[in-house]
Amino acid sequence: MKFSVSSSELLKQLQVAAGSIGSNPVLPILEDFLFSIADNKLTISATDLDTAITTQMDVMADTDGTIAVPAKILLDTLKALPQQPITFSIDENTFAIEITSAYGKYRLSGENGQDFPAIPEPEAEDDTITIPSNALIQGVNKTLFATSNDELRLAMMGVYFQVDFSKITMVATDAHKLVRYTFTDLSSEVSTSFILPKKALNLIKNVLPAGDEVKMSFNKANAFFSFGNTQISCRLIDSRYPDYHAVIPVDNPFLLTVSRADFASSLKRIAIYANKTTNQVILNISPGNLIVSAQDLDFSNEATEKLSCTYDGDPLMIGFNAKFLLEMLNVLESDEVRMELSTSTRAGILLPVEEVPGEDILMLVMPVMLSN
Repeated sequence: MKFSVSSSELLKQLQVAAGSIGSNPVLPILEDFLFSIADNKLTISATDLDTAITTQMDVMADTDGTIAVPAKILLDTLKALPQQPITFSIDENTFAIEITSAYGKYRLSGENGQDFPAIPEPEAEDDTITIPSNALIQGVNKTLFATSNDELRLAMMGVYFQVDFSKITMVATDAHKLVRYTFTDLSSEVSTSFILPKKALNLIKNVLPAGDEVKMSFNKANAFFSFGNTQISCRLIDSRYPDYHAVIPVDNPFLLTVSRADFASSLKRIAIYANKTTNQVILNISPGNLIVSAQDLDFSNEATEKLSCTYDGDPLMIGFNAKFLLEMLNVLESDEVRMELSTSTRAGILLPVEEVPGEDILMLVMPVMLSN
């Protein structure tokens, strides 16, 4: 088997597929790319058995066939080569691979492509929706940071997707913070829900082209994302997502409006003086005034700053984890943010003041109990 291809084009496709190769795979062949050639089309696949990426490109080939190629050595070789046509010659008996470039020859040993695990494919009867890639990227960027790392709460280690005919809602929580992102410009015949794992969403976010359409298909076990000449498949998290509606307070009458950039900058400075275990900052809020303070009694560190704000409600003192508040402020894009509060022991809701048409975002953060 022999085929020729542009080194830079091949590298581009391999870097997309490489995202799904695990760091310590359970099978040695999972460290490889699967190359399949049919009708002068090269299909490149990579998988860690949970997430798989398949991408296609045109090549000049003399015969069809498959070969598993070691990923690391191939990537390193292509990164070190300037752009040029290269030729792969594969011995179908020994699976030896010889790459020829303008500079010379490189030999590496491949494996039998037939031994590569089967990549899941969407079925005709699977539910399918089409969503703008920008909406999907926005949703992933705004929810991914709020997922949990606690392996005992498997459901919370992913993002919960709820497709409901004309809208798609994405929810992430780790029990300390919660983000709900809704995209409302959807037209579909589908109503369903599933949990997508973090790794797959990171991959999608990194390789999705902006301004494109993404076809999402899903069944009981897998979800598939198709765009351009690339398809990502991932195994869904088989677990029940907690009832997130129950934790969103419906009556938070006190409203605080503050500049997002000023609030974030102040929190960054004040957090330096907070206790390193709790990251606790205290917000002392009264009409027109927001006092942000923190102290670390172990080291006698203390800091206080005053910000101007608009506040409608009774004076309130409430503690939050500065790290959580900063993560939320960093993914919101509005110039001003609104906090809806009620008491020092109930969750606060963080919202952007200027909303993007067709999108709705709500962030919730649990308070840290005040020590005094």
